[in-house]
Amino acid sequence: MKQSLSEIAIVFLKLGAIAFGGPAAHIAMMDKEIVEKRQWLSREKLLDLLGVTNLIPGPNSTELAIHIGYEKAGWRGLIVAGSCFILPAMAIVWLLAILYVRFESLPSSSGLLYGIKPVVIAIIIQALWKIGKKAAKDTPTTIGGVMATVAFFLGLDEILILLLIGLGVMITKTVIDNKNNLGGLFFLPFLAVSPSISFSPSGINIFLAFLKIGSILYGGGYVLLAFLQRDLVENYQWLTSEQLLDAIAVGQLTPGPIFTTATFVGYLIAGNKGAIMATIGIFLPSFILVLLVNPWVEKIRQSVQAGNFLDGVNAASLGLMAGVTYILMTNSVTDLFTLFLVIITTIVIFRYQINSVWLVLIGGLAGFLYYYLISI
Repeated sequence: MKQSLSEIAIVFLKLGAIAFGGPAAHIAMMDKEIVEKRQWLSREKLLDLLGVTNLIPGPNSTELAIHIGYEKAGWRGLIVAGSCFILPAMAIVWLLAILYVRFESLPSSSGLLYGIKPVVIAIIIQALWKIGKKAAKDTPTTIGGVMATVAFFLGLDEILILLLIGLGVMITKTVIDNKNNLGGLFFLPFLAVSPSISFSPSGINIFLAFLKIGSILYGGGYVLLAFLQRDLVENYQWLTSEQLLDAIAVGQLTPGPIFTTATFVGYLIAGNKGAIMATIGIFLPSFILVLLVNPWVEKIRQSVQAGNFLDGVNAASLGLMAGVTYILMTNSVTDLFTLFLVIITTIVIFRYQINSVWLVLIGGLAGFLYYYLISI
């Protein structure tokens, strides 16, 4: 049964406005709203759609929303569902970016961010652990993840890393399944170094930079860190590592997809024009890919080779994420207090199921208080 565009818009605006807690929480909310409450889809169908989102790059929960929109109202539903899920977070992040640029140098902002940054590192460490348990599922994927981290520190291009680790794991697992000699099929992706280049941050260049990231990024929102660090910080030099960590911190405080970090980053680079172009660029591939693959969900889901390639790409994404986490940690853990915050938050987040939003708020308050105590 098809649904009206207005119904789809209302549902996904609501979800986009309250979807705190990351992709897993977003998907759980969609299951409750779409499957249980409204019965728009069966749970089996929802799981099929979720499975195919893992085979394409981009933010999984956003792509699931886009899939649901396409199922219920064709290409118009696809646009409405995806846009409405993104817009609330985009608007909030945009406003916070304006405030950040205006008040960044104030002591109050410095104190808050002083405490928030170490907490974000702990949140990323937990995400690394959770992703790692799923991504490093066997020997080929574990080796692939380690190789990706090494390749990251050697300065290799992240697209090349993802592609070759994905192919390497796919070939290796195929050979293992066929009980043949491995014969060196698992290869190191040390073929090219990504040079340091500089582009002017014009609207079209910002769009293309984020379009590239949205087109190739596997592994969820936190892997976005690796791509932003390599491209925007190291290659294009549009951003500093400190600003990148601030952008991720803001992403933790807002609902919806963490990819709306692009809105914040785009605003820092080029104001309102940058915010718009970065957001469109990073999300556009998801709309196009869902439109292309949705009719092929069943065949893709049953493909062993596609699954093996995805295993390799996920492992490489984990390796990239580990590399950039180390870099960000060196920028945020600057003294004993920030080290203490990382350790305590890591212990708390692993032992108790506390929403990351609360942890970020508590970290900001702790940083604010400590900042002013040492200033007295």
